[in-house]
Amino acid sequence: MTQTITWNEASARRLQRQFLATPAESATPVADVVATMLGAHAQVLSAAEVSVGVRAEGVTRADVRAALWDTPAQASLVKTHGPRGTVHLLPARELPLWCSALPAVPSGASPFAPDVRVTEEQARQIVAAIGDALDGVCLTVDELGAEVVARTGSWAGDRVMPAFQDLWPRWRQVMHRAGQSGALSFGPNRGRKVTYTRPPHFTPLPAEEAVRELVRRYLHAYGPATPQNIAKWLAAPGGWAAELFGRLAGEGEIEEVVFEGATGCWLVAGDTEFPEDRVRGVRLLPYFDAYAIAAQPRESLFPGAAYRRALAGGQAGNYPVLLLDGVVAGVWHQRRQGRRTTVTVEPLGRLTARQERELGDQVERVGEVLEAKAELVVGEVASGPHA
Repeated sequence: MTQTITWNEASARRLQRQFLATPAESATPVADVVATMLGAHAQVLSAAEVSVGVRAEGVTRADVRAALWDTPAQASLVKTHGPRGTVHLLPARELPLWCSALPAVPSGASPFAPDVRVTEEQARQIVAAIGDALDGVCLTVDELGAEVVARTGSWAGDRVMPAFQDLWPRWRQVMHRAGQSGALSFGPNRGRKVTYTRPPHFTPLPAEEAVRELVRRYLHAYGPATPQNIAKWLAAPGGWAAELFGRLAGEGEIEEVVFEGATGCWLVAGDTEFPEDRVRGVRLLPYFDAYAIAAQPRESLFPGAAYRRALAGGQAGNYPVLLLDGVVAGVWHQRRQGRRTTVTVEPLGRLTARQERELGDQVERVGEVLEAKAELVVGEVASGPHA
């Protein structure tokens, strides 16, 4: 008989597996926490620091930065392009998985005009040039561009790519592919300028093996899930995901369950135990937190008014969110001035006395992560969604 799973059961298991029910002990390596999340979105680095910090006892932004910016041979985190081509923190030891699986995920049509695009051969040349240029050094984007053009040809430097009311050189449209394949990662800033380097060399996994393992990891962290769920998480075609799930199901690697009355939802075969009790309590999750983005169905995670207030056109992550008992129940924003930060929280309903106390504790924890003294203000969040 097909197992039936409720939202409360799935939510409790997801929160437990991501250290959001109980934070990881202080001795847990930062990279292990990031691994359970399947990467920490790091377009806003302070948000990634909070994502990790609220999941681990005693961890601050200094610990995350030490794991990231230590000497290349010792760094346990890498900042690079992860799922959907967006910037993530990933465990360095898992680069053979990520940098084999992500390039094997088919992408959609190029958003650029035909005279702007690069051919597949040109893209391979650019990625190879980026890897060669960054091996053992840190370069700014302009320095890297000069090296890429020198290794490929003037065509790579043509300023034809529309971006932020400007035109970027052609080669930059495949920069995310260089990150996803292990040819590029972020280095420490040089003053106010971003730098790039190449992560340590590694032996990639076979592509099919890596993709299968990534699916299993996703279902372990966020299951039950449909092929469409993982397609959205990876920005992959739905048909490709459905075919992949069909192969895995046929080989007995995943099994189907009924989730909130819906069929076509899947778990890793045998990984079917769920907590009996719902996870209670208050949590603050920052911009683009992994749980808010990946947990589905979105209508259950963002119920009622939360769907209208905490999403941007249906897109999760653009607002930091307040979780009550595992579902979104408000938004928040922090504004830092020196060693102090003001955390404004906008609940969508009345908080109990216990929830108010827990909210104060969570705000204090956010301040600790950011190495600032935090002040809680309960009221309307005036800031709009992050781009």
